[in-house]
Amino acid sequence: MEFFSGLPAWLQALFASLFTYGMTAAGASLVFLSKRLNKTVLTATMGLAAGIMIAASFFSLLLPAMERAEVGGRGEASLILTIGFLAGGAFIMISDAVLCRMEKFRSKENRGGVLMCAAMTLHNIPEGFAVGVAFGCVAGEASALVSAVMLALGIGIQNFPEGLCVAVPLKNSGVSAGRAFFIGQASGAVEVPAGVLGAVAVGAISALLPWALAFSAGAMIAVVCSELIPTGFAQNKTAAAVGILLGFSLMMFLDVFLG
Repeated sequence: MEFFSGLPAWLQALFASLFTYGMTAAGASLVFLSKRLNKTVLTATMGLAAGIMIAASFFSLLLPAMERAEVGGRGEASLILTIGFLAGGAFIMISDAVLCRMEKFRSKENRGGVLMCAAMTLHNIPEGFAVGVAFGCVAGEASALVSAVMLALGIGIQNFPEGLCVAVPLKNSGVSAGRAFFIGQASGAVEVPAGVLGAVAVGAISALLPWALAFSAGAMIAVVCSELIPTGFAQNKTAAAVGILLGFSLMMFLDVFLG
């Protein structure tokens, strides 16, 4: 710990964000552990992904955005959250419309995989910023360093099921395990440059974080509502509902327990 505390803030953020990315990749690697899943397990997995994303949108994105934005007053905070959330949802809806016009993405499975990866990638950018900002604000204080390390640990643990919920639905839609893993881990790779940037430009990134968090939440909810829930409930209503409840509970527990 003494060696780590003596490193520059940007290097601390680099190591921390490499850890959070590694946890995403570890979650995505689970696609190699099983062959094609049966339909009931597939639907439950899709529901699990939906539950994880809904909980992450609220506990990991909207709540931290509100806490940061309330510095400028409740009125400003409500505008930031509302506008950012709607903009994120609109981004996914427009992206879906554009992809529909492209021959390569006429298939709903292909289009859904792209939107899923896009939403999770957008979600990981502000998380990377948050880690970088935390290390950029340490300024030699031991307690602040411990808080930054715990934040990175918490985000890393949360990233494990997130990597899983990108890669497994892709595999089950017909994508090869290798490609599903590559896309799943790539969704978390953005946390590394975002973390370094957050530590270097701590002031500017802090001001943008509430907007980025709310935008990401809107994007994730739009994907859940347009892709995961309709598909899951059409295949097996009970399995999808159980998966959503378990996924939401798991992510809620991790977010609340890890602070």
